[in-house]
Amino acid sequence: MVEPDPEPMASGAGQRLGAPETLGISTLDPGHRPPAMPPGRQVTIRVRMLDDTEELFDISQKASGKMLFDLVCSQMNLIEGDYFGLEFQNHQKMMVWLDHIKPIIKQLRRPKHTILRFAVKFFPPDHAQLLEELTRYLFALQIKQDVSSGRLTCNDTSAALMVSHIIQSEIGDFEESQCRSHLLNNNYIPDQMPLIDKIMEFHSKNIGQTPAESDYQLLEVARRLEMYGIRLHPAKDREGTRLSLAVAHTGVLVFQGHTRINAFNWSKVRKLSFKRKRFLIKLRPDLNSSYQDTLEFLMGSRDCCKIFWKICVEYHAFFRLFEEPKPKPKPVLFTRGSSFRFSGRTQKQVIDYVKESEFKKIPFERKHSRVQHNSRVQHDIRLSPLPSPRHHEVPTETGAPGDRVDSPSRRHWKESVLVSAEDPSRTARASPSHQRNGHEDRAGSVSRTEERRGSTRQTQPEHLSSGVVSNSPHLSASSGHSHGMVNGQKSLELCSHSPDGRQPSPLTSPLLNDAGSVRTDDEDEVRRKRFPTDRAYFIAKELLTTERTYLKDLEVVTVSFQSAVGQDEATPESLKNTVLSTFEPLHKFHAGFLREVEQRLALWEGRSNAHIKGDYQRIGDVMLKNFQGLKPLTANLHKQSEVLLELEKACRGSRRLEGLCRDFELQKVCYVPLNVFILRPLHRLSHYKQILERLCKHYAATHVDFRDCRAALAEVSEVVEQLQGSLNKMENFQKLLELKKDLIGVDNLVVPGREFIRLGCLSKLSGKGLQQRMFFLFNDVILYTSRGMTATNQFKVHGQLPLHGMTIRESEDEWGVPHAFTLVGQQQSVVVAASSFAEMEKWMEDIQVGIETAKTSNGPSFDLLSSNLTDNKCPEDSVEAESEDDTSLERSTPHRGNTMVHVCWHRNTSVSMVDFSIAVENQLSGNLLRKFKNSNGWQKLWVVFTNFSLFFYKSHQDDYPLASLPLLGYSVTVPSESENIHKDYVFKLHFKSHVYYFRSESEYTFERWMEVIRSATVPSSGARVLNSKESHPH
Repeated sequence: MVEPDPEPMASGAGQRLGAPETLGISTLDPGHRPPAMPPGRQVTIRVRMLDDTEELFDISQKASGKMLFDLVCSQMNLIEGDYFGLEFQNHQKMMVWLDHIKPIIKQLRRPKHTILRFAVKFFPPDHAQLLEELTRYLFALQIKQDVSSGRLTCNDTSAALMVSHIIQSEIGDFEESQCRSHLLNNNYIPDQMPLIDKIMEFHSKNIGQTPAESDYQLLEVARRLEMYGIRLHPAKDREGTRLSLAVAHTGVLVFQGHTRINAFNWSKVRKLSFKRKRFLIKLRPDLNSSYQDTLEFLMGSRDCCKIFWKICVEYHAFFRLFEEPKPKPKPVLFTRGSSFRFSGRTQKQVIDYVKESEFKKIPFERKHSRVQHNSRVQHDIRLSPLPSPRHHEVPTETGAPGDRVDSPSRRHWKESVLVSAEDPSRTARASPSHQRNGHEDRAGSVSRTEERRGSTRQTQPEHLSSGVVSNSPHLSASSGHSHGMVNGQKSLELCSHSPDGRQPSPLTSPLLNDAGSVRTDDEDEVRRKRFPTDRAYFIAKELLTTERTYLKDLEVVTVSFQSAVGQDEATPESLKNTVLSTFEPLHKFHAGFLREVEQRLALWEGRSNAHIKGDYQRIGDVMLKNFQGLKPLTANLHKQSEVLLELEKACRGSRRLEGLCRDFELQKVCYVPLNVFILRPLHRLSHYKQILERLCKHYAATHVDFRDCRAALAEVSEVVEQLQGSLNKMENFQKLLELKKDLIGVDNLVVPGREFIRLGCLSKLSGKGLQQRMFFLFNDVILYTSRGMTATNQFKVHGQLPLHGMTIRESEDEWGVPHAFTLVGQQQSVVVAASSFAEMEKWMEDIQVGIETAKTSNGPSFDLLSSNLTDNKCPEDSVEAESEDDTSLERSTPHRGNTMVHVCWHRNTSVSMVDFSIAVENQLSGNLLRKFKNSNGWQKLWVVFTNFSLFFYKSHQDDYPLASLPLLGYSVTVPSESENIHKDYVFKLHFKSHVYYFRSESEYTFERWMEVIRSATVPSSGARVLNSKESHPH
């Protein structure tokens, strides 16, 4: 039993998770006292920490292993102790893990003479799942040990890269003589001498990287190595071949030497057991597998088998289960087999616990690190917290520096961080993660983070050349990666400064750490006071956020496409030259424009160069200057159609190039169709025009920024007017090219004069009843299709209905089918039904417009169906039966399964060309807080709206989204009172049982997100048919 504590305290971690108080790994909250020791003789136990220091712990012999482990974690203020364990050498000279349930006296024969090693026990697949900077530091120390001992093997390049991050965290930025001397005096890897030059080369590229970032980068390299986290257990197979067994988060692995030769995923394993020396893996039945049901490996002894079996049980439970397995009831008479089971929190419980709890973050010092003290004297400091949480409380909401008591070591730490914060390269060079530097307080973590964002406006430098500005709120994202995710979530945060001048870690995640705690009203009030509240500021901020996204989109063409496709010999030189000459100047121009906008926003917020006097709360002058500089590039903007045509022509002439482009579109970086990226520069001009129109509407005529905004609007409007005709033609051409990729069994879709009007789902009435079909409406013909049953996910065309001579009538009463209407053609009639009355009206209106157009125009008269498809005069049932079973028409090539056609198919809705045009105009990006229906905390995300979807990123610097949410079919509303969302600027997305809440930072941004999302969730009606003279670029 635990003795009552005179101080009030919250329930323990184990109790919060519903675990028995006496069982399981439950690292202590900072400030909580460890449980009372049971009576008995006290023994002193030595524990060797990961930084090679030794700590002494006095504990009762009758205490459980868990009690000792909790003492160790409490000593370090380690919250995520569940990833670690204590290992020791037993009487058989084998390394074993300390059991958390058994008493220590039953495990350690000679406690006084036994040294326990604190080490990493469970290696997660992704270091982003480690939420605390201290945890990542400990993991980095483990990697350092594994590399030094030769346990973590890798090639020379990876070894040199890892050592470069280690010495960056220890000695700081590269200085040749110092670096060489340090490497000569310290050995990090076996046979280090030949690699010193390569290590120094890598180290020179790490300038400005903090120790926390170095840890992160070290783990990023290490986790990709085959031997990461692997502990080999010698074994033999049935033939006597020497092998090694290991366990990882994915399952049981088999190695020969240091090469993995087999893996048995947890999903395929039915049972793990051992019998004497034999370790047995029973697999689930699989007709496609050549393996036997039971695999047998021979190990050195029964104890070797049992040790490996135990760690397998623990790995499986920790990574695969949602909660700790319940203990089995003890048998009354006989026992069979081992009673061992995993006790403690699973990884999911650890992450949920840290997210949903509020902790005080205790600063810690790193052994051997010279960076924090700005000194070249090596410090031998034990791995323990600097100040006690009882003596240094959380700062007040005002964040005044004087509200805290600073110990000498804390002052050292602050001074060193402030020095690094002034380094221009520190701001210009950003870690890929950009989270926060984890030395701020845990209690009220989100509110402190927001307070930090506001309180640092006067201290940030103006070096913003990389596009990373500290006004960017900390960000996070969720992903469906099964590889590196728990609950499909992971996140990162941009760096800023804490109220007392310290620089928070770029490596602590709000999604996994802060997101679980709800932001307070006090925090909101502080935030409102510190942020500019003028509507013009938020309009300018929209320019900044969307410009960041636009620059990334340009890089898809200038960098990703060039490296994936442009370097291939199949790509014609003319296409390479056209793409380069068109997009490179635009990318260079907009990179400079983005830097100026970032600098102006930083001044507007008062974050940098506060000593400079002047009125910087405007943006029109920056836009006017740059738009005047954009005029010489108007020719490049006119070339967008040339690039699109050149690419299509080249793909038609080369199957290899067509395949390369198709493969490129399957890459994560190409999150929308490639042709959309090519047209982005034309779309961006419309965005500038809208932003300037909103600024001019907001400003009074006497405002200092009004004249510049109006002049800039005139400049950009002139260019937009010149390009509008070309844009309309290109959008239609691009849509036809996109649809061509989605359809099978159609020829001559992209021809002069053809215009796309609407696509969507309708139910077609046939002899088999109502069948779901995808309809495509053009200005001359209607195609109806169904989705193919092969890996390509393309839609097979069943028939065509020419619009010339067609009539349309409602036929709900005639057939007794709701929302039904009949298409009466010259050769056949088709009865279809829409999903709702509104859908029926949209279809009938657009089809009628198409019919009227077909009467007056000499549109294309091509037969769209492939010659090997059944003629559309044949009965519909026979056509469908043949085309659905026949796979000869489909090529087994990869195909994007998330295009708008597929979304319409699954959501049973439709979308028109007008909707696509509106979606182009309504692109938006920025930071939002997201909350799920049943979660308590808000998660910060960088969100991009385009192409009828929301795309979620870790940060605005990421090259590709980790998740997306197609919005067709969703409804967007404001939460009702009954939903208990007592926050401002919150909107709700709802589709069937899926509910998401999103929170914006101001009234303006709330209105903008509602506006653009409604444009996607409430499709318009009415067809926009181009002038027949300009309907196609051919």
